[in-house]
Amino acid sequence: MRNMVILSGCSGGGKSTLLTELERRGHKVVEEPGRRIVAEERAGDGAALPWVDLEAFARRAIAMALEDCAAVSGHDGWVFFDRGLIDAIAALAHATGETVAVPEALRGRFSPLAFMTPPWPEIHHLDDARRHGLEDGIAEYQRLMEIYPRFGFQTVVLPKTGVGQRADFVLATLGA
Repeated sequence: MRNMVILSGCSGGGKSTLLTELERRGHKVVEEPGRRIVAEERAGDGAALPWVDLEAFARRAIAMALEDCAAVSGHDGWVFFDRGLIDAIAALAHATGETVAVPEALRGRFSPLAFMTPPWPEIHHLDDARRHGLEDGIAEYQRLMEIYPRFGFQTVVLPKTGVGQRADFVLATLGA
């Protein structure tokens, strides 16, 4: 069953807000590994913060994303991920040049559609977990737009509309 759906794209593009709306509508959601890692690292020694050691951060994000996938493996409905495995693999490739394959067991679980939030300067803002500016977010977005098709995904760029319309768009595109 291809019920795992990735929301990815430019930092500050509205992914978390969209995820909140999809959850409000009764869908299962999985929070971004990066934000959880930043929170854990801030409570600890901070060695794997992305602005301290991107490789360590990416490796933790891959491990966490795999755990997230295993945790929702029995769920029958749509499961929406705020970033996840492919983003973590892209971060590791950016940091080290290393490529990691998606485990075979997960290949049939992801929707072939990956929804991408485009750069949206009007809503982009920095916070404690997002320290990079719009320029870095755009560079990351371009890397993601290149890597997702390499993993067999078709990228679908989300419209710059209100969160309700974005949620409607995602669900309609999935045929939900």
